[in-house]
Amino acid sequence: MIYSRFIALGDSYTEGMCDEKKYGQYRGWADRTADVMARHHPDFTYANLAIRGKLVQQVIDEQIDAAISQVNGSQTLISFHAGANDVIRPGYKAELVLPLYADAVRRLAASGATLLLFTVLEKTGNTGRSAKMWEQRFREFNQNVRAVGFEVGAIVADANEEIAFSDRRLLAFDRLHLNEIGHERVAQAVLELLELPFNPGWREPLPPVKPKPKIMRALVTSLWFITFALPWMWRRARGKSSGDGRTCKYPIAIHWPLTHLD
Repeated sequence: MIYSRFIALGDSYTEGMCDEKKYGQYRGWADRTADVMARHHPDFTYANLAIRGKLVQQVIDEQIDAAISQVNGSQTLISFHAGANDVIRPGYKAELVLPLYADAVRRLAASGATLLLFTVLEKTGNTGRSAKMWEQRFREFNQNVRAVGFEVGAIVADANEEIAFSDRRLLAFDRLHLNEIGHERVAQAVLELLELPFNPGWREPLPPVKPKPKIMRALVTSLWFITFALPWMWRRARGKSSGDGRTCKYPIAIHWPLTHLD
């Protein structure tokens, strides 16, 4: 399939948080994927409605109708990544989130577009009670993704099948979002699934490095806690989100790439 349009929906993962910036925005795996897709269709257009911090219900309310209104048949690819922010919340309720996710996927599939869904990495290498709880939650969440993906004939990018994504060095300093290397690897994995030109080296492990001294690891963790963990907990306590008041990068499908801004 040669796609004429790509519409990306979701949260910070798809917005491109912590990647390099281009055109004044975080680039991200979706922009990187669109760059390659554009080479294969003369009239290729791209929209990215994703906003950091959004929960499933917010993505449904704010992005799905806007995406469906821009579908131009099966040559439109819609990516949908939502739910990870719900899962890590203290008050997460699987019985509410999982059906919401599945219904959203069915609505998108009914538009006639081709769908691309994502599972979430279950084993992050972290230990402790919280890590075990999140692993169990994400396993159940991923089962739901795979089931509804199979139901509607979606393409499913499953991070848990690729050992390359388990390297923590693909994460930014906040330990939550992908860094430049991580976004590039996701883009190459997606391009492979779409049967478009990709770099097969994305599966190659990063070169080994010497472990940092214990005191250095402690200092880095302390800095991380002050810089990211505490602000995250403070936002949660006040019912705030990092995406409050933000708008998406490209709400309307535009001709891509934006070469006039280079």
